[in-house]
Parts: sequence; C-alpha cells; structure tokens
Amino acid sequence: MSIKSDILKVKAAATVLSTVSCEIRNAALESVAKALEENKEEIFKQNAKDLENAEKLGIGEAVKKRLSFNEDKLKSVTDGIYQLINLEDPIGKITLSRELDSDLKLYRVTCPIGVIGVIFEARPDALVQIATLCLKSGNCAVLKGGKETACTNKILFDIIYNAAISSGLPEHCLLQASTHSEIDELLDCGGYVDLLIPRGSNGFVKYIMENTQIPVMGHSDGICHIYVDKEADLKKACSIVTDAKIQYCAACNAVETLLVNRQEAHKLLPELISALKKAGVTVNATREVADICQVDEVVEDGFNKEYLDLAITVKLTDNVKTAIEYINKNGSHHTDAIITENIETAEEFLNGVDSADVYFNCSTRFSDGFRYGFGAEVGISTGKLHARGPVGLEGLVTYKYKIYGNGNIVGDYAKGIKKFNFKDI
Repeated sequence: MSIKSDILKVKAAATVLSTVSCEIRNAALESVAKALEENKEEIFKQNAKDLENAEKLGIGEAVKKRLSFNEDKLKSVTDGIYQLINLEDPIGKITLSRELDSDLKLYRVTCPIGVIGVIFEARPDALVQIATLCLKSGNCAVLKGGKETACTNKILFDIIYNAAISSGLPEHCLLQASTHSEIDELLDCGGYVDLLIPRGSNGFVKYIMENTQIPVMGHSDGICHIYVDKEADLKKACSIVTDAKIQYCAACNAVETLLVNRQEAHKLLPELISALKKAGVTVNATREVADICQVDEVVEDGFNKEYLDLAITVKLTDNVKTAIEYINKNGSHHTDAIITENIETAEEFLNGVDSADVYFNCSTRFSDGFRYGFGAEVGISTGKLHARGPVGLEGLVTYKYKIYGNGNIVGDYAKGIKKFNFKDI
C-alpha cells in the first residue's frame, strides 16, 4: 500500500490534534518520557544491533557517534521532554489585536503548521526530539529515519506512538516511514504534507530540496567559523576553539575553519594550534600559517570544508572586516563566532556576519535548541523566512487571522456608511 494513503490519515488527525488541550498534550509527553525510561534496556539492545551492523558495513566514526543511543542520550532526550512540558503552549497566542470598528475585531493567533515530514539520517535521538516537539506544538509528524538506525528507530517510534495514543492524542498523529522508496513518495505529497525538514548530509539535504514542491526548512552545510581577533584573550581563545572542535566534532555546529588576525598571528597561532593538536585535532593550514608554526598539512584552497571529524582549517585574515567578508562568502550561514576583548569589534562582527547564530567569546557548540531552552529542536535553519537558527516550538507554529463581526459587510465601508477605526486593543 502506498504511504500516501497513510499520510491522508495523518492529515485528518492533524485537524483533531490542533484542538487538543495543552494539558492533554503535556500529559502525553510525560507518558512518553516515562515509557522511554521503562523500556530503555530494550532500546539499548536494538541500538546495539544497529551499531553492530554499522561496524560490518564499515560506516565511518563520525556517523557511528551519531547513531549511538546510550544512557547519556536517553537522559538528554528525556530532559528535553520535561523541558518541553514546562514551556508555554505555543498555540493560541494572540500576536496582534485590532479594532477595525466597534463591532468588528481582528486577531492574529498562532496555530500549528499541520503535517510535518522529517527525514533524518543516523541520529535516533532526533526521532525523539522531533516527535515530541511536533506533539507539543500540535503538529502531526511523518518520520523517516535512515536505514543505519532502523532497529533503534522502530522501537523508539513504537514506544512514543503507543504512549501518545494511550494518553488521549488522536490515532495517526505520528507515522513512521520505514523503506527508502517511501522517501520519494513523501516528497510527492504536496497538499498533504505542509512542511519538510531534512536532517543529514549536504548531498542528502540538497536532494530533498531539489525533488519536492513541499516547502523545505533546514540547512545543507555546517561550515562554522571562529575569528580570533588581535585583542583576543589567548586563554579564552584556546579553550573556546578546542571545545568548538572536539566537544562533538560530528555535529553541524562544530567549528571547521579558524580565522586568526594576521597582525597578532605570531603571538596567537602557536598556542592555538598547540591546544588543538594536544586534543588530537589534525590541523590543515595555509603556507602563511605553516611558516609560523608546525601544521599537519599545507592547503591553499578548499577552505569551505565540513569535516565532521577531528580536523580543522586555519588561515589568517587582516581584521574583523575581512573576517566578516570571508565568512559571508565562504560560510554556510549556520554558526560563527568572534573571540575578542573589544566590545565594539564584537558588535561589528555580530551585526555584519549573515548567519543564523553569531557568538561573542563562546563556543559554536551552543547552537542547539536544548541549550537555548527550547526543550529540543527539529533542526537548525539557515533560511531567512519563517524560522532561523535552532528550530523549537515557535518555529513549528504559524498563525491565522480571526475576525469577530456582527453582520458587517464591506459595502458599508466602501460607500462611506461606516468607517474603520484601526485601533489596537
């Protein structure tokens, strides 16, 4: 049977879910968190199968780190669920209220998007984050994970779905697509699926964007930069740069390119590169950098590279202006940071860099929905329409305009019988 017939049921469920109270949605999330804890041994057992298969298939270390689901990741996702429960209901917020006439009132009110399709690779924790964010925001979700985590995804989905339904959420509020062929079917579901969010490799995301008429939200690259200014605190710089690279190098918010002020390079570079090397990072750099201190490989092009591994590119730049120009031209508009003790220089960087997340004296790894207090995220968007940066609850709602009238007709206003007030209330 085609997945389209199942998605039609999800579409119908979305109408019901949009009217379910926040209390019931929160109760469902609490049931999900408890069910995950109660079934953790079986989850770990299924994840071990995926890890074993990954080993047999020779899957790279960066991907294996993402597909692992252990005690730490379980705690992270359950903490995220409880954080979601404590967040304000994103549905039904009045963002504009205006009196058009004494008996004609206009309101702009937040509402769910509807049906959200999320296609993701490798990370089973993403399934938990996405499903719970969608349920909290009143959206139904179609979830398609990668084959490399098929066993883990299956048990996680079953646990979440059963807990949600038993707590009063509508049947078909969640749907799991399990075969590769269903991706193309999902991409062809314009009119039934309201938004697609792809999470995966550059090529994977570009394929999704190029093969559907459904709106797509997300990013294809995570080429993040840190610029170390001439007025940087070197101790801070070494700590921040190292954390941004090694804390979780397979993440899209890990730093990939280090830009260092040319004027102070002889003072800054030796300690920065030493700190990275001590942390096991392979340093690829320009000849200019290599002339100052030892690097692993000299490179003169291909700087806009997303390693997703313990490797980094280092190059020099004249000042904050050239750093901004370089990042805007070569970056992916994801997350970029400056390290400096000069607040004016920092503000110039924060205002000038055209990225979803821009930081001053802190690690790029903070670019995360959980660390922003969103509970979790469905992904990070580098677009400029609707949602940008880590996408939490607010990024999963849209709005509608409601007018409350009393037999009002446009003809009366067109003829001058009545006049508009246009008064905010």
